[in-house]
Amino acid sequence: MLYSKRMSAGRRWTVQDRDGREIYLTQERWEHIVDPDNHPEMIGSEMQLQETIRSGARQQDPLNPLKYRYEKAFNDLAEENTHLVAIVLFRFGAHEETGTLQPSNYIVTAYQKAIG
Repeated sequence: MLYSKRMSAGRRWTVQDRDGREIYLTQERWEHIVDPDNHPEMIGSEMQLQETIRSGARQQDPLNPLKYRYEKAFNDLAEENTHLVAIVLFRFGAHEETGTLQPSNYIVTAYQKAIG
């Protein structure tokens, strides 16, 4: 499945998960996440989001095999929340210069949640 180059443009940062897969967050997705109508509690949690991707538990979505949920517990989240959750889509995009396919794994959304 191809993914447009537009999403890879405007990358805010890229990190590797525990298995070495590169996953990135775009400025557009970050703005979506912290929007007051979405998950404003995430504003101060960008470092925890990176850590969730680096070392959190990973689970494949049963209905969409390209979608994964990363989850990690933290002690210092907003309100009564105990875990940070990131939803990542694994896709492929064409390399700008060579046109060859390369992974384009990006965070769609992230939020905090109380578990337990």
